[in-house]
Amino acid sequence: MTKHATSAATFRERIGRARAEMASAGVDALLLSVGRDMPYLIGYDAMPLERLTALVVRGDGTCVLVVPRLEAPRVAHHADVFDLVAWGETQDPMTIVVEALAGARTVAVGDQMWARFVLDAQRRLPGVTWSAASAVMAALRAVKDAAEIAALARAGAAADAVAAELLAGEIPLLGRTEAQVSADISARLLERGHDVVNFAIVAAGENAASPHHHPGSRVIRRGDIVLCDFGGTMDGYCSDITRCVHIGEPSADVRDAWDVLRRAQQAAVDAARVGARCEDVDRAARRIIADAGYGDAFIHRTGHGIGMDAHEDPYMVEGNGASLAAGHAFSVEPGIYIAGKWGMRLEDIVVATETGPRRMNDAPRELVVL
Repeated sequence: MTKHATSAATFRERIGRARAEMASAGVDALLLSVGRDMPYLIGYDAMPLERLTALVVRGDGTCVLVVPRLEAPRVAHHADVFDLVAWGETQDPMTIVVEALAGARTVAVGDQMWARFVLDAQRRLPGVTWSAASAVMAALRAVKDAAEIAALARAGAAADAVAAELLAGEIPLLGRTEAQVSADISARLLERGHDVVNFAIVAAGENAASPHHHPGSRVIRRGDIVLCDFGGTMDGYCSDITRCVHIGEPSADVRDAWDVLRRAQQAAVDAARVGARCEDVDRAARRIIADAGYGDAFIHRTGHGIGMDAHEDPYMVEGNGASLAAGHAFSVEPGIYIAGKWGMRLEDIVVATETGPRRMNDAPRELVVL
């Protein structure tokens, strides 16, 4: 599999945009650790260890990565982008971080930074005002550039290939457990080039009414609808797709509900144009489902942003009046869930572009009968 490396020039550009956002938000410094903000800015993905890894980005131009010495060989060091300080086992890394933050009055902390490190930094810097780094980073990461969209397209195509196998009946279902099918789908994602599998939901029959069902020992039987929602990370960017199949002829209510779901998803995709409000995308899907009498059975938002994280800004949900911009990437995944009976969801990744919404998934959207 070909890796598509991000250039030092791209990292410099991203840090420059981060500094502009910091200035606008009145933030003197960013303090980032685990999570995807750090790899977005400098390409390094910190391991979630008890040893501190931290990136300090100052608005005045300083950018330094503090990393355990035994992890330093993993760092692709762009010396013209950031300074690298490797600390030894007998050193106190927070002392280095505090020195890098000296003089900063407002510090924005990575949303996923471990509480033990945040509390330690706050104790040592009592005069600092603290905030969440998402106020700076979320909007930056939400707008994807051409290389990021290409990465999402590659990941989406790989997931599409697995979905096509599912819909073609090439992934055995009848008589297997949900867990066995989940493992099969996961293996196929890896074979198609994903580096890791983030999730592979397989929910049969009544279990499909639980949107985040954990696949278990339930055996797939004739008469079941089988909901498969899966995705992973490929070359740093995520895939996410949901398709459903039916084992044997579905009942009239299931067929009717699927027709409603398809129309709702298409309406939401059509609504996902540059300048549209995120909540209007949600409303487009919800209106059709509610008009068909299933309003109470659509129990989650219509979509979430996607990129280096499987879930990130922007969110397609009531109350989010933010407007879509070119480069916003997100799922469109309305669902209908009837407790104790069945559930269904249809999901594609969509990118807002100046010429209209672009789907990252092309696998058939019919309710396939196997």
